[in-house]
Amino acid sequence: MFRPIRQKRVYEEILCQIKDLLAKGALKPGDRLFSERELADMLQVSRASIREAFSALDMLGILESKPGEGTFIRQSPHESAFNPLALVCLLYGDSNLQMMEVRMILEAESAAMAAKRASQKDLEKISACLEQMESDIAGNSLGELPDAQFHLAVAEATGNKVLQHMMDTISGLIVETLRHSRQQLFQTLGNKEKLLAQHKKIFQAISSKNPEQARAAMKEHLRFVIEKTMAYEAERTAYTAELNRKAE
Repeated sequence: MFRPIRQKRVYEEILCQIKDLLAKGALKPGDRLFSERELADMLQVSRASIREAFSALDMLGILESKPGEGTFIRQSPHESAFNPLALVCLLYGDSNLQMMEVRMILEAESAAMAAKRASQKDLEKISACLEQMESDIAGNSLGELPDAQFHLAVAEATGNKVLQHMMDTISGLIVETLRHSRQQLFQTLGNKEKLLAQHKKIFQAISSKNPEQARAAMKEHLRFVIEKTMAYEAERTAYTAELNRKAE
């Protein structure tokens, strides 16, 4: 079913092969993949490479791991999973960080513009997302969906259709990135409260019609996440390098 990898990067080749197998019907949503060891033998790569590729594919919403059962094709893969932007994010090891940098560029000005233009209906929508986020966190959920909806609602409040479309394009990837970053962030006591407080500060600035404060609050929030993401990526890279060293 799978072919040995020759020249392409591991991530790229595995993505292409899974995409082709899904298109041909050889793999279907819900199907269980071979084990790491079996795939490593088939593709002639290290198990560490397979593990890293699975992690990236899981982040994009293509695969899901079930403890004690194995790795499966998601029943409903995200529509954005195979788009060009998703592929770019897959091919670069620091894709989480790069996505956060893109968000910094887009969202700082989005927040400032929303502070100038948001209608009462816009503010109510942003507030509802914030309330759902707080509820999810209180219930020990990651709250990544209302978090992404909060940021989309801020973009909508700008009234700029091009900006809204750009945010919609990356929204699926944002949800998955948030899920993975929050899993790491929430391991540190107090971080979930910090994230919630940061979102409240953004909303307060927007509802107060203060563009400078809104821009600053959004930058403060995203800088915090970038800092923590960079620390996580450094740990993950070191761990993968150690696994590859042991596999040699």
